[in-house]
Amino acid sequence: MDESSRRRAGNEPAGPGADGGVDEASTAASGAPRTAVRHETVGSEDAGSRVDKVLMRLLPGVPRTRILRLLRRGEVRLNGRRTGGEARVAEGDVLRIPPVLLEAPPDTVSPRASAQLIRQVEAAILLEDPRILVVNKPAGVAVHGGSGVSAGVIEALRASRPEETLELVHRLDRDTSGCLIIARRRSTLRSLHALLREDTSGAREGFDKRYLVLVRGKWELGKKRIDAPLATHTRVGGERTVKVAASGKPAASEFSVVQFFGNLATLLEVRLLTGRTHQIRVHAAYAGHPVAGDEKYGDAAFNRQLQAFGLRRLFLHAHSISFEDPDRRVTVSVSAPLPEELRAVLDRLSSGAGKMRATVSTGSRAVIAASTSRTEGARAGVRPPRPSGAAPRKARSAAGRPAPSGRASRSRGRGSRRGPRT
Repeated sequence: MDESSRRRAGNEPAGPGADGGVDEASTAASGAPRTAVRHETVGSEDAGSRVDKVLMRLLPGVPRTRILRLLRRGEVRLNGRRTGGEARVAEGDVLRIPPVLLEAPPDTVSPRASAQLIRQVEAAILLEDPRILVVNKPAGVAVHGGSGVSAGVIEALRASRPEETLELVHRLDRDTSGCLIIARRRSTLRSLHALLREDTSGAREGFDKRYLVLVRGKWELGKKRIDAPLATHTRVGGERTVKVAASGKPAASEFSVVQFFGNLATLLEVRLLTGRTHQIRVHAAYAGHPVAGDEKYGDAAFNRQLQAFGLRRLFLHAHSISFEDPDRRVTVSVSAPLPEELRAVLDRLSSGAGKMRATVSTGSRAVIAASTSRTEGARAGVRPPRPSGAAPRKARSAAGRPAPSGRASRSRGRGSRRGPRT
């Protein structure tokens, strides 16, 4: 059988570029290795995973952008049919992977995370067990690389633990600090993702993710659940922007007051019932109380006010997370203390609000005391002294009313003030 016949029999492309791969000549010219056609049977560990995630595991030397391109071109087959990256595989499924060029052999791919980032992330681990890691993610550190960021939390952990299979269970915005869960097993990842998908009604089952957030003004809505769908793929000036839109995906957040700081700001606890991009920030702004330090959806004047209290970042912190471990059937609860820089802002706000309350309170007591003195004096028939230079008072009658001026009393009827003319 010649080469072209073997290609047709094996369902392989007949020429270069047909499936994103290249022929042997071009491969030899580039010097880069190329994978062979593979037919992988899905095992129990990958059951329920997305196709793109499985491909990233099976092709560790291939950039994600190239994997997505293969999927868009329909070169990946699931049980003999074209498939997209969001499809989920089941145990026993057969995944056909076309030939792909490797940018570098898998064993020479160097970690992109710096030694400093690795130390920072390892030092921030709050919980470590055989199934999960919980990291107190620092503000300013991305959860993963991309969009100008060479590496994030997951790259740092993979670099420090190359023998493990580590996956993000959920995400946090780069400027948000707090609890971030990493799965150490693919079966754990699937189970936790199932919990995240189920817990959208506000019930206590599933995940309980809570955030501390400082917002503008005095929150007078009490305990408030905001159900406002979010459109997460809007572009403004080329930048991704999320907004409330009827056509968006369902999103629900539950807000409750923790502490007031006069009329300037309010510290809230937010329970997330869904996990949309920028959800808390957009819902808070939608309620008329944008998040302090939010340069995207916030109030610039309010942000400048808070800078006087030492705020230099977004005031949003994932302070606790709890869920029922689907494998062990036990409740896992983890909390991350509020970062020192945010605690310092609250301390300064408390001092400033306290002084403001004291001034208002003292002024109110003075006004109340003066009013009480005047009222009691009037009841006793004593008239307060006149200011110097003021016109003399009119003499009072025995009943305490001013004496008549001599003018005739005017008619108070409904007609003319002077009565009818004759």
